[in-house]
Amino acid sequence: MKIRRITLGTAALLPLSAAGLFAWGTLAPHEVRTSVEIAAPADKVWQVLTDFQSYPEWNPFIVSVQGTARQGTRLDNTLRGSDGGTMNFRPRVLKADPGRELRWIGRTWVPGIVDGEHYFLIEPAGNGTVRLTQGERFSGALVPVAGGLLRMADEFDAMNAALKARAERA
Repeated sequence: MKIRRITLGTAALLPLSAAGLFAWGTLAPHEVRTSVEIAAPADKVWQVLTDFQSYPEWNPFIVSVQGTARQGTRLDNTLRGSDGGTMNFRPRVLKADPGRELRWIGRTWVPGIVDGEHYFLIEPAGNGTVRLTQGERFSGALVPVAGGLLRMADEFDAMNAALKARAERA
């Protein structure tokens, strides 16, 4: 009889733990955000950002994108980490506001496990420059235990610098 109570008690801990992780990952998301000022007009930065076919030529982080920057569409993205490894995923475009914002969401397996909402914001910075902010907000049940895997500031900075160079050169 005691063994059964312990087993039932242990079995009850699993869903409670899962619910706790989900709540923690939802209420305390992890965010990575970097910015760079670019001496180019917003429409030029947008053109470079959304010219996905040219990404293999200049982008050290998002090395391939198939698709179009249009709300509701799916993209096929390939990322390269600082360790040289690659990862493929298929985010859905949430917003594509030319010269202002590109936003998509990617998910691991099913919604709520690890969701990453990636965004690029283009804002006036004065004197003919713009500020490009690239960020990602991670939420979901596994975010509290995957935090170390979700550090991408170096990769974001590398992409921002490469985009800046390309937009200012053109």
